[in-house]
Amino acid sequence: MSNIFIKSYKSSLGDILIGIYENQLCILDWQYRKQRDAIDMRVTKLLATSFIIEHHQLHDIVIEQLEEYFTKKRKHFNIPLLFTGTDFQKEVWNELLNIPYGQTISYLTLSRKLQKEKAIRAVASANGANAISILVPCHRVIATDGKLTGYAGGLTAKKKLLQLEGALNRGQLDLF
Repeated sequence: MSNIFIKSYKSSLGDILIGIYENQLCILDWQYRKQRDAIDMRVTKLLATSFIIEHHQLHDIVIEQLEEYFTKKRKHFNIPLLFTGTDFQKEVWNELLNIPYGQTISYLTLSRKLQKEKAIRAVASANGANAISILVPCHRVIATDGKLTGYAGGLTAKKKLLQLEGALNRGQLDLF
């Protein structure tokens, strides 16, 4: 049985948990988020495995690419991803990958792209259940009125990620 190799990474925005399973990234998530236990239980249950704190070579690649991203040297990641969730959640997370660097969309627009406009709350919930933050850019989804809402790493981290990408307009910056 394969384990999920876990490593903690201290980013400039907060502590991030990195999980590697069979040479794929399955967790890149904020260590101190409200849903931490629920996310960890979902991932380990669906993969029928457990966590082990042990170094994996992919950890180094993930950290290197994150540091390049945080210093504006990288806009795209090339890390193999492993989504662990329902088919609906995976559909939402795959659609998040289509949001370009430096741009935002609303939850309503995301729901429409998925042809599930009436399921906007379910889409928002799936967005919030994303276990691969930053690489699967759930931070690029904002409220229809342009306000920043809900983010596992906190609204300050969401704001900083969007500022880093140049995705916030002057009016949005004034909200904080």
